Amino acid sequence: MDYKAAFRSAVDQIRDEGRYRVFADLKRQRGAFPRASWTRQDGSEREVVVWCSNDYLGQGQNPVVLDAMKAAVDAHGSGSGGTRNISGTNHDHVLLEQELADLHGKDAALLFTSGYVSNEATLSVVQKILPGLIIFSDELNHASMIAGIRNGGGPRKIFKHNDLAHLEELLAAAPADAPKLIAFESVYSMDGDIADIAGTIALAKKYGAMTYLDEVHAVGMYGPRGGGVAEREGLMGDIDIIEGTLGKAFGVMGGYITGDTEVIDAIRLMAAGFIFTTSLPPALVAGSLASVRWLKAHPEVREIHQERAATLKAMFKAAGLPVMENDSHIVPVLVGDPVHCKMISDMLLADHGVYVQPINYPTVPRGTERLRFTPTPFHSDEMMRKLVSAMEALWAHCNVARMGGYAA
Repeated sequence: MDYKAAFRSAVDQIRDEGRYRVFADLKRQRGAFPRASWTRQDGSEREVVVWCSNDYLGQGQNPVVLDAMKAAVDAHGSGSGGTRNISGTNHDHVLLEQELADLHGKDAALLFTSGYVSNEATLSVVQKILPGLIIFSDELNHASMIAGIRNGGGPRKIFKHNDLAHLEELLAAAPADAPKLIAFESVYSMDGDIADIAGTIALAKKYGAMTYLDEVHAVGMYGPRGGGVAEREGLMGDIDIIEGTLGKAFGVMGGYITGDTEVIDAIRLMAAGFIFTTSLPPALVAGSLASVRWLKAHPEVREIHQERAATLKAMFKAAGLPVMENDSHIVPVLVGDPVHCKMISDMLLADHGVYVQPINYPTVPRGTERLRFTPTPFHSDEMMRKLVSAMEALWAHCNVARMGGYAA
């Protein structure tokens, strides 16, 4: 068998569909966020403004975070030295788990190496802890949640996105005595819409189900102390497991879950994705700890962030660009074609110094390809004006539909 030909054919198919991905070679500039240096293929560099970073609040540039990381390197060295069970539990791991539990009003927390791993490991192992568990999953849940649910091997029911009537139909049809868990997100990062957390909790209580809430695109950014949408709505105490990330608004790296002591302890003892991997380096943990503490005490950053997102949405709308409506900080603009989506993204970068990544299938359904903007507190009005001007010119050049071209 010609193995290389099979791989080449797979790549060619993706290329033919206009979905071939090319990395943008960037150098983040300390103190200049959201600016970065883009290295072209010929080796030359150009300054660009990054519009698609998940460093939502610029915490990756916060001196408080950076100083904590440097101090941890000086104090402890580079790596952690092992798994959490075998010499890899640094004192900062313990402190960070305590801080995260406090953030979400829970008894305990557990760190993982990424948000993907925390979802996959937790949702797979709960099915071993609760034999016969039926997981009810929103159809637009993140790939990591889907992987964990599938890898657990138990029964699963998929409900239509944010459709509580459909969720109740599925819950009502399930055996009354079967263990159940509803898995959903607070902010869905591609459309930017927000789940009805209160309604989901009400159904969980009615049908005796646990709740698992992914807050990765909300922690740090919503709620009085940055606990997420559930904190903003006063509902954290009604969620059984809250999952989050340290790699987005907190500006570092890692994932975590929080919940009751018994729940977290069982997952700690049984989740392969936690047990069999080297723990996060002390510098990353110390930086995350400093970031969580700092954001708890600085709600003004969250207020500025929301204002910046609202301002960009208003500017896109005024220009007739098809921004997709939502109530979050995500600003998606519909293109609806993978080739045009990549073309606009490439031209924004090469001709205007604007970096925004095209979002194509399988991340979003075919026909809903988009540019996904994530304005931060550090994106100025002038940056926004230049962006909108460039978008207007390219929308006409590429003959892409304006307002009204997207059916919500």
